[in-house]
Parts: sequence; C-alpha cells; structure tokens
Amino acid sequence: MSNKINRLRGMYDVLPSETWIWQRIEEVIQEVFDSYNFQEIRFPLLEETRLFYTAIGEATDVVEREMFSFNSRSGTSLTLRPEGTAGCVRAVIQNGLCNRGLAQKLWYQGPMFRYERPQKGRNRQFTQVGAEIFNIDNAQADAELILMSARLWKKIGLPNIRLEINSLGTTSARIVYRKVLIDYFKKHLTVLDEDAKRRLETNPLRILDSKNPGMQEVIKNAPLLTDFLDDESIRHFSQLKEILDECGINYSVNPKLVRGLDYYSKTVFEWITTDLGAQGTICGGGRYDSLVELQGGKPTPAVGFAMGIDRIVELIKDLKLWSQPNSVDAVLIADKTVNPRFINGLSEKIRNCLPKLNLVVNLNPSSFKAQFKKADKLSAKFAIIVGENEINANIITLKSLTDKEFGQKELHFDGFLKIMSQYK
Repeated sequence: MSNKINRLRGMYDVLPSETWIWQRIEEVIQEVFDSYNFQEIRFPLLEETRLFYTAIGEATDVVEREMFSFNSRSGTSLTLRPEGTAGCVRAVIQNGLCNRGLAQKLWYQGPMFRYERPQKGRNRQFTQVGAEIFNIDNAQADAELILMSARLWKKIGLPNIRLEINSLGTTSARIVYRKVLIDYFKKHLTVLDEDAKRRLETNPLRILDSKNPGMQEVIKNAPLLTDFLDDESIRHFSQLKEILDECGINYSVNPKLVRGLDYYSKTVFEWITTDLGAQGTICGGGRYDSLVELQGGKPTPAVGFAMGIDRIVELIKDLKLWSQPNSVDAVLIADKTVNPRFINGLSEKIRNCLPKLNLVVNLNPSSFKAQFKKADKLSAKFAIIVGENEINANIITLKSLTDKEFGQKELHFDGFLKIMSQYK
C-alpha cells in the first residue's frame, strides 16, 4: 500500500508557475480599492453555523447542501465560511463600525468553502474578494461598486465582459410577487424539475435562475418582478441607470436576474464573461438593506459585491492576457574554490545596498558553465562573477546577459552599485 497522501477533491495547490498571477491580481485590486477609499477588513474563516442560516436563508442551496459544518467540542455547530458578506456584517455589528450612522466602505479577500461538484473555475475551496458599503441607502453607492468593478476589469484587461442589472424591489413588493410566481409555477408542475418543485414553496425566485433547458419556455413566460415594483424601488433603479449611462457603462436589464442568496433587495447585478462556458459569472452583488438588522444590529442600509478570483485567474491563463515578468535581476556566479562564507557575505552586502534587487545565489557549487546555463534558464539580466582574481583585486565582474553592447565590466563595489541602481 502506498503512503502517498493527495490533496482533497475540490481543493487546489497554487504552484510558483502561477502564484505571480494571483499576486498581480491582488496588487491591482488593492490599487483600485484604495483609489475609492475602501479599507480592508479581515475576519475568521470559521463562524457559528446559525450566522449563515440567518443571513443566507435556510432554503438556499448554500445552506441546504453546500456548507462544510461540524460540531465543536462544546457542541456548537461551526461552519467554514461559504461567502463573505455574513461574516463582514457580523464583524461590523460586533465591533460597532456603523455606530452613529457613519458610512463604512470595506473590502476583504480570502478562501471560502462550498461543497459543490468541482469543475473548471469552481472548487470546494475558492478565493473571493468582496466590497461592502454600509449606511448609504442611495443608488450612488450601488453605482460606485459597479464603477469600481468596471475599472478593475479594465486594469486587468478582461475582454468580453457584460453587465446585467435588475431590481428585486423592497421586501413588501417581493412578497406580493412571490405569491403571483408560486401560483404561476403551480400551473406548470409537470414541467418543473425536482429542484424547482423543492424551491416552489421556499425560494420561488430562484426557479427563474434555472439553467434546465426543459424549463426555459415556462421561465420565459413567467410574470416579471419589474411589474410589481413599488415606487421607491423604481426611483432607485432609475437613478442607478442614469448614473451608469452618464459614466458610459454598458448594461442590460435582466428581469430574471435574482442572485442566489435571500438577503438581497432592490439592486442586484452580475458581471458575466462569455469565455468560461457555463460558469460565466465572475462578480455579483446587490443591495441588502435588512441584513444588519436581521443579524441583531441597528437598521443599516448596505450594498456589496463579491468576485471569484479563481475564475479571473482561469481567464487570464486561457486568454493569455498577461506574460510572466522576468523577476531575476542577477545571478551570483562564483568559482567552486571561493569560500562559501565570502559568497554569502557578498550577497548580503549587495542586498543591503540594493534591497529591491532580485539576486539568485547558487547554493550548490558547480562549474562556471553549469551556472551560466542556470542563469539563462532564469532569464537573468546580469551575472555577477566572482573568482580568485576578483577577490585578490577587490573587484566584481559584471556581465550583461541581455545587452551585447554592455558586455563585461570589471568594477569596484561602488561602481557596481552605481550601475545596478539604474536597474533597481
């Protein structure tokens, strides 16, 4: 029997050949979010299970089938977070971040967990980035989140992205629509699949989001929520569209767009790509004005979104949007006779003076030829050559591996620093 242990199904390793993509995405996100004055918040991966029952809704797929939950030694049911908004709201309430009606613009990133059938762009552990605005109830806040995400796609370079928006109305408007929708689908029970029948009494709006081909005609002819919106929701949605028009953001109104979680109201939106097949949604969000109160806080309007970083990474790889930067600036190539103490001392002296320089030191002594081959494989810009001659003359030989005109120069340390500082 083999003692080999493999990673769990639906989990993944991010190898060095790809971590640079993740790091670059994180840098772009930080830059864009900073420009809109969002502040980062960090909260636990593990929460009480009842937090998600309250926030997400007991009749959702996430709560019914997808959560990783277990009992602690004290008997409390705990869950690995399946999404970020519920934990963010809990942190905001517990730490008093929205007291005195102050606006808060927060963002977060990290792993989430859902028990789903793994497929491209969808894993059981996945990385989400979310942004939330608390204590602002107007459409400007909704629009700012959409504008911020649009700027992010532009900086990343994602093509073939479209924006769909809709309004779910207020809770009272949705109660009326829910009854009409149930009555309509009950007339077509023979067409509904088992999931739809299960959702009929618990979460009928989610039937509108079904991808079952056999149900599309019935869904297409279903009553529209937009026909049941109250005046407040209509004004809010109209203002959102006016702002997006003014800012040149293309969008389409999708009256069947409902999102998957119970806490949404009024504005909902999704950014969708045509380059990932069925798993095309890369970002979704909307307004959830009642959630803070549902979780025990004071009534607080809120709006937010979450984006799946795994799917964005897949897009960048599939479409070859980015090329890996050459991160190695120099390789220190030393003769095998040189004392290792001298090599490490010199490399640290160089790093002290040029802290941003990416310097590779060969820790396994080999021939000059082998070390130069390694430098070529690393696509290094320079070779720093040290042998007995250099040590005796107190110099460094610097050779460009990319510029023939530069050639090879023998330099004292100060001269070496002067040249290298031009590159870093």
